[in-house]
Parts: sequence; structure tokens; C-alpha cells
Amino acid sequence: MNATRSKTRSAARLAAVQALYQLDMEKTPLAVLLHEFHQHRLGATIEDVTYHPAEEAFFDDVVKGVDARREEIDALIAARLAQGWSLERLDKPMRQILRAGSYELLARADVPTPSVISEYVDVAHAFYDKREAGFVNGLLDAIAKVARPGA
Repeated sequence: MNATRSKTRSAARLAAVQALYQLDMEKTPLAVLLHEFHQHRLGATIEDVTYHPAEEAFFDDVVKGVDARREEIDALIAARLAQGWSLERLDKPMRQILRAGSYELLARADVPTPSVISEYVDVAHAFYDKREAGFVNGLLDAIAKVARPGA
């Protein structure tokens, strides 16, 4: 994959996590949310920060895919949390990072497992410290073993 596509995919992943967070918080209809991100967020300049253009089709796939398969994805994540932990106990941004990464592992066989994990560890670094990024790495690795056996 070339460097430009890699950057637009990375931007799409970060935007997807933000969109999923907004979807979870505000219960905005999905079509409205996607339109808002396409028109006003992806590649836009907001508060003097210019965001890298994102691959829209990839962004849409991750957001729509997580929304459509949320129960399946949440069950996968919950089954791999430490005893005494639940999905609801996780920080809201963390839930969205894990959901998006899990979706890619389940549905995007075109993206290599190490790339999916590495990308969402990078997204975690945008929100959290090293410890939480390690948590994302470990949990997505455990999900990859189930979602992509033998890969």
C-alpha cells in the first residue's frame, strides 16, 4: 500500500472512532452522522488544525460495519476482558477503538492482521498513554486469534 493511501486509511480510522463515539453519545441517525463527517470533518480545518484527508469509503465501511454488527463485536470484546470487567466499564473512546479494530479483524480480510492492530494502537495513542495502547494491542491480538484463525 502506498504512503498516501496508508495516511488516508489512518485518518479514516481515527475519524471512524470519533464518529462511533458521537453515534454512541448523541444517537445521531447514521446517515446524518456520515454526511456531517463527509461535509465538515474529513480533511477539514477545525480550530486551526487541518485534518488529513480520509478515505471516505473505508471510513463509511468501518462506521456502518460496527453499527450493523455491534452485538457480535461487543460479545467478542466482552469475552476477552478480565474477570470483573464489562464493556460498559471501559472508557467510551476505548470502546469505540476496540469496536472499530474488531470490525476490521472480522470483516476486512484485505487488511493484514498486524496492520489492523498497529493502526488501532496508534489511534489509542491519540487518546491515551502507553498502558492503554498496550491494552488495545493485547485485546485486538486475542480477537484476531478468533476472528482470523490460522492467519
